[in-house]
Amino acid sequence: MARTALKVVLAVFGALVLFTAINRAFGGIATLGWQGPTDFFAVNDAPGFAIHDSHTRFLGGIWAAVGLAFLAASIRLDRLRPVLLFLCAAIFVGGLARFSSPDMAVLFGPGVAISLALEILLMPLLAFWLLRDQRH
Repeated sequence: MARTALKVVLAVFGALVLFTAINRAFGGIATLGWQGPTDFFAVNDAPGFAIHDSHTRFLGGIWAAVGLAFLAASIRLDRLRPVLLFLCAAIFVGGLARFSSPDMAVLFGPGVAISLALEILLMPLLAFWLLRDQRH
């Protein structure tokens, strides 16, 4: 029963990650608008924007691969456990990197707080669950 619950959590988290990844990978900096309005900036330097937009799409593609790994692990957990442990650690470090923001208030606002909680609270708990499941 606990293993089934773990696999469901992995699948749901993977789908959530994939949703946000596709929004960024195919929408760039402006996104596809799946997570809110897209009119939050103005482009003053089109060539510079295009470069940063391309990098954002690349990072969205990497995030999509993370989501696919979590989805795949919901089916092949034992084989992908080491990958998931690494990804949990990577996402945790990414969450910590948010604290380098010059505007700390944004971290605890509605646009970031849930993501931050998933990154710095859920990832260590999920890693612990993955390690505990391995021993059973």
